[in-house]
Amino acid sequence: MPTETALANRLPLAVMIDDNVIARPQSGFNAASIVYQAPADGGEDRYMLVFQELDGPDIGPVRSGRPYFVNWAAEYRAGFAHYGGDLKMQQYVPTIDGRLLYDINALGTGARAYHRISSRVRPHNGYTSTEALWTTAARLRAPAAMVAEVGLRPFKEDAHAEDRPRTGSISVPYGRGAAGYTYSAATNSYHRSIAGTAQIDPVDGQRVIARNVVVLFMKLSVDTKTEPGHSRPVLAHIGQGTALVFRDGTVISGTWTKDDAGDLTRFYDAAGNEIALNRGRIFIQVVATGTNVTYDAAAD
Repeated sequence: MPTETALANRLPLAVMIDDNVIARPQSGFNAASIVYQAPADGGEDRYMLVFQELDGPDIGPVRSGRPYFVNWAAEYRAGFAHYGGDLKMQQYVPTIDGRLLYDINALGTGARAYHRISSRVRPHNGYTSTEALWTTAARLRAPAAMVAEVGLRPFKEDAHAEDRPRTGSISVPYGRGAAGYTYSAATNSYHRSIAGTAQIDPVDGQRVIARNVVVLFMKLSVDTKTEPGHSRPVLAHIGQGTALVFRDGTVISGTWTKDDAGDLTRFYDAAGNEIALNRGRIFIQVVATGTNVTYDAAAD
């Protein structure tokens, strides 16, 4: 997106966000550049918001991380903001901290970046801001700028207005309500809803909008052995699988690939060409293989 050079190159921040029903509406979506949504424990799901060129004065509720979110944050060599995590995540993050990401743990040395609000109950009341996170990241000796080896995605110009379909919709089911999108040809964007209700960011009072929606299908299993008494989700997020890429009111059926922990997850069409996205906010919807994602969109 058009922005100042200093903003375009500052350290990305990847923040874990609660999606329990009582955590809604969450704050910070309209300042995020990229948003991930993926399954979590007990039929829940969780978000990870990635910030860079925009400032987020209020972000939350912040929750714990999982290993697959860690590896998505590692794609951007981001400051990783979270309230702890499961045992595997706690063991894993120290092995890549300072190399593939920069840990800003609310339950550790990053505690100063977070505060709790009184209008919600624990654990759904932990909040932060990009200013607090960047300040704390600097204190923890994270770099101020995005590191050079971050992978880059291809982007393109928007489809001409006469080439866009007039309407379109997407529905991605999750345990606590589907993520829905309604396509606007006038703005060439997707208006987002949760469980049938328009998603509004409390920070600015505006509808949450995506310019690209990418659905990634991944094998989902459950780990009951690492932490007895807990059923932890495991997503096969390294390797390859099927994908749907929505842009310009159309859909491209293709594949995703991620070769290693710090490698960018890339999207390819049926001919093996990397798919160029429109400039603007990207929503990456991760679901279990076999999930019935429904949509009304012309094939690109």
